[in-house]
Amino acid sequence: MSEDVSEIHRSARENRLKPNALGLTSVVFMVVATAAPITAITSNMPIMVGLGTGVGTPAGFLLATVTLSIFSVGFVAIARHVTSAGAFYGFISRGLGRIVGLGSGLLTTASYMMFEVTLVALFGVFTKETMAAELGVDLPWWVYTFTLIAVIAVLTYFEIELTAKVLGIALAAEVLILAAIALAVLANGGGPEGISAAPLSPAEAFAGPSVGLGLFFAFWCWMGFESTALYGEESKNPRRTVPVATFIVVIGVGLFYAFVSWMIMSGNGIEQTAALAASDSPFETVFAPTREFLGEWAVLIFRWLLLTGTFACAMAFHNCASRYLYALGRERILPGVLGRTHPRYGSPWVASIVQSAFVVIVTLCYWSSGLDPYVGQYTLSALLGTMGIIVVQALCSLAVTAYFWRYPDKRPHFLVWVVAPILGALAMIGAVLLLVLNMDAAAGGPAASTLLFRLIPWIVGAVFIAGCVLAVWLRKSAPQRYELIGHLDVVAPGGVENGPEGTKSFPAAMN
Repeated sequence: MSEDVSEIHRSARENRLKPNALGLTSVVFMVVATAAPITAITSNMPIMVGLGTGVGTPAGFLLATVTLSIFSVGFVAIARHVTSAGAFYGFISRGLGRIVGLGSGLLTTASYMMFEVTLVALFGVFTKETMAAELGVDLPWWVYTFTLIAVIAVLTYFEIELTAKVLGIALAAEVLILAAIALAVLANGGGPEGISAAPLSPAEAFAGPSVGLGLFFAFWCWMGFESTALYGEESKNPRRTVPVATFIVVIGVGLFYAFVSWMIMSGNGIEQTAALAASDSPFETVFAPTREFLGEWAVLIFRWLLLTGTFACAMAFHNCASRYLYALGRERILPGVLGRTHPRYGSPWVASIVQSAFVVIVTLCYWSSGLDPYVGQYTLSALLGTMGIIVVQALCSLAVTAYFWRYPDKRPHFLVWVVAPILGALAMIGAVLLLVLNMDAAAGGPAASTLLFRLIPWIVGAVFIAGCVLAVWLRKSAPQRYELIGHLDVVAPGGVENGPEGTKSFPAAMN
């Protein structure tokens, strides 16, 4: 195989993402949008209460916050030294080697690509129900889904600042309505039973119907928080922005989930919350206290904000997937055209278009299968993506320890590079086991009977192994390209230096 590594470096410098485009606030907005607080609370909390952590659901959120905070200690430590649009891909390649790194890179890319597939289906379902109930318009769900795909494709074609502003507006609105509900309950002293401290007890979480299922859905509510590192090349001073944004998202979102869920349970009353969560209208778990403490007008606003929140989440995951495709493309692991950026906007426009095409094709496949979009496309794609990301998170934790073992001059405190990552890895391995053991309950009856459901663990393993095999092949057939796997940097760890033309590109760090 003929190759010209200098050409790859030149292309990477010419097709870099727009530097200094995102400040701390923008990165936080982009990442919290992947968590979609309004969607997470409305969709996941009833399942956690009814089938998982029960009365202790707010405590379940707190336990997940602690776990992810421990994971983040090692994550941000390595992020201070490695700034890459590949995030996990770059971190694991530096710590555990290029073979495991490429396997993780392909698995992470596939997982993020599937997350957008998940959210566009959910948006179609929510919009169909809302439009029919509020405006009397009854269109098929797929009309709204394909419209959303088109809107996201257009917005992400332009500068990242535009996407950040749109996500910021949508995120602010959904956080405000959730905060308004919680504060209204608090101000009125709760519902029929007042405000009980029982939901904050970890003992209550472990006494629920299935603590494993409950904690899995709690982790699901944060999926995408690690994308802070994806925007390192586009952020101002990534050495500071990525760590600060990560902890703001992990701790801030966790405390917010715990507080809002606690107040919702207090507003309904604990027994009534359990009854609503197990009913045919589980969303009433949230709508009922909204109606009681704010009024019917707030329920109407809530329904519409549920749409904007889901839209924001889908677009945020689109950005994540595009940047992984871009990172693999500029290293020529995937076709090099994916590594091109727009000459004016600095966006990974080719990778973005490919991601949109992928979502369209997969959605058409689900549609032709005849499965309900919620039971099929939403649930199965979410399970596949979630399992993939949790596996990669476990590997990332191990990579942190391995990275600082190889570079003792960069080591932070022992607790940071050894204790926290090992605990984080054990926690993520436990989360994978929780997912595997509770897949049937998480998927539900119809989805659990499909061939795709049974193949999910095998697909995750196959994608990872395919990446490892590709790396081994490159090591033999194209050793110079193999050396670039996860090691092509165009930004210094401390940030972008200003030069005569505004920015200065950096060659790959071959450590």
